Amino acid sequence: MPSKHVLAPLSAVALALSTPLAAQKAETITAPWTGPYGGVPAWDKVDPAAFPAAFEAVMASVKAQFEGVLASKAAPTFDNTITALQKETLSDRVMPIWGVYVSNLSNDDIRRIQGEWSPKLSAFFNELTLDPRYFARVKALYDKRDTLGLDAKQMRLLTRTYEDLVANGAMLDAAQKKELIGIETALAQEFSSFQNKVLADEEKFITFTSEADLVGLPADFVATMKSAAQDKGVDGWLLINTRSYVQPFLESSTRRDLRKSVFEAFANRGDNGDANDTNATIARIVALRAQRAKLLGFKTHAEYRMRDTMAQTPDKAMALMMKVWPAAVARVREEVADMQAIADAEAKAGKGPKITIEPWDYRFYAEKVRKAKYDLDQNEVKPYFQLDKMVSAMFDMANRLYGFTFTENSGAVPVFHPDVRTFEVTRGGKVVGLFYLDTWARTGKRSGAWMTTYKGQDHLNGNEYVLASNNNNFAKGSAGVPTTISLDDATTLFHEFGHALHYLSYDITWPGLGTTPRDFVEYPSQVHENWVLTPYILETYARHFQTGAPIPKALVDKIKASDTFNQGFATVEYLSSAIVDMKLHNRPDAPTDIDAFERETLAEIGMPKEMIMRHRLPQFNHLFSSDAYSAGYYSYLWSETMDADTWAAFEETGNVWDPALAARFNKALLSTGNETDRAEAYRAFRGRDPDVNALLRKRGFPVPAQ
Repeated sequence: MPSKHVLAPLSAVALALSTPLAAQKAETITAPWTGPYGGVPAWDKVDPAAFPAAFEAVMASVKAQFEGVLASKAAPTFDNTITALQKETLSDRVMPIWGVYVSNLSNDDIRRIQGEWSPKLSAFFNELTLDPRYFARVKALYDKRDTLGLDAKQMRLLTRTYEDLVANGAMLDAAQKKELIGIETALAQEFSSFQNKVLADEEKFITFTSEADLVGLPADFVATMKSAAQDKGVDGWLLINTRSYVQPFLESSTRRDLRKSVFEAFANRGDNGDANDTNATIARIVALRAQRAKLLGFKTHAEYRMRDTMAQTPDKAMALMMKVWPAAVARVREEVADMQAIADAEAKAGKGPKITIEPWDYRFYAEKVRKAKYDLDQNEVKPYFQLDKMVSAMFDMANRLYGFTFTENSGAVPVFHPDVRTFEVTRGGKVVGLFYLDTWARTGKRSGAWMTTYKGQDHLNGNEYVLASNNNNFAKGSAGVPTTISLDDATTLFHEFGHALHYLSYDITWPGLGTTPRDFVEYPSQVHENWVLTPYILETYARHFQTGAPIPKALVDKIKASDTFNQGFATVEYLSSAIVDMKLHNRPDAPTDIDAFERETLAEIGMPKEMIMRHRLPQFNHLFSSDAYSAGYYSYLWSETMDADTWAAFEETGNVWDPALAARFNKALLSTGNETDRAEAYRAFRGRDPDVNALLRKRGFPVPAQ
């Protein structure tokens, strides 16, 4: 079944492609992938100006393929309907390339194309999937499904196809379908607008011109700021308005006035009342979502989005979040008290001003508490976490657990930016894929970290090679000096790699059963974070970037002792974002004043005043750059419940590298995509449902039964 990506009347498409120049330009993007691994994107040939022509080619090709199925006079069968529409289309080549230009290589020209074509593409694919001939064929098969002789996977695919079509408007009348397509088209436009406004604010930077502005900052971070300034051609030191720059500054700068300025610039992305303000955009998005939910027969957008999740209902998701929330808030109160005590003592001793802890103080004083309680300084840890060695560590983890081997072959295939490295992936002596690693932050690259696949595995289309990509935003250090990263960054590295391992493990037949529920997606990534601090990884790869000495056991002991340190902050920062997301979308009416809604909701749930959400609504890309995580940010916690329970299973063996358990985990939960119900797959692996108490113990919170 075509994905909901793309767009417009076929007559316009045919007219546009009638010119040889348009077809020639499109070929730089639409050409079949050649070379190793079943073909790879020809990044070196791509002409970004050709995307409009490529989109037109996609629409013409997909429309023709779709028509070939729907216009058939033959009675519908599983093969001539379901199987036929599981076959690859030109969209499967073009859209991954486009995704990289939007997320990794954005500029004004790309944003202009995005603004023009996202609505068109949305309308096109919605018109296809809402074609009554399509639903008629699927329904005819569904109504007699028990007589078709289908195996379990075919039955699941047919059932899910039918249910998805019904949930997304297949049974609406013509006027209602027209309204739905209008809503989806408008949403695509607003998503594009939101994403580009936030990116524009993240491309802003603060320039420091005096060494007095750098007091307290680690030398390697100062060097990174200097390098960033040189790249921009400005004097002084430059702080880019993204988390990878802002967080280290807030942790280390002794200049409280500058911490406040940096914090406010970061916290107010998209909320400055200027051309990049996103509040009105968000209001339109949530209104359109509420309108769509009502049209489709759902009470709220949350109910619509959660229909096909493990949690199933907003109430179940909220119940899990509210089970954790009170303990997290209580822990924040304790953390703030510890920080305030240090601030008060410093003021009394004349070593600092008398202050009350504010959000721009939290990370700074948390580091003081860490030092006081555990004699641990983050800057003491960072020199042992070289980025290149942590990359080697995650590859070693994949080999020890699942038998994957990653061999660098950078230069053997085209890449979309000189910074991108590539690695051939083998398993059991057989090549299974190619891994792209895009490490550094840069202008035009969206913030955060993510994994994507350019090509997935499925037997139906003969796709036996996976093309997977991890994308991070680490701050590049000085030339010739190994880049070191924080423990948090190392955890992020392993997290995104966990996503890649999930897809590299696939052994599925039907691409339509390759997408897992939103609240399962983060499970494979989160569980792999646990191996970062295992003794083997630390002893083998945590080496001082200058001396090569292994990380001292005493330092490892301090890290382990502080394992649950600041978990109040980390949990509240995340959970507040997830709860606000759910409350925003689990209501039949849409708020019009987004800032007011955020403030009032946080007050209602008792948000500590000393901190803010990890993602304030005006910059919450997860929610407003697409529908993907809307009413779904809770999924990290839902997944973490399975993650904590799974890690407990590994610990119970007495060997967290236990090969038998790793093989069973990979076979039951990683390799199967969505070919079976994910809750049933988990029970098959663990013998029961996940235990939420494992999550509470992992975060160091009280367990009710204890």
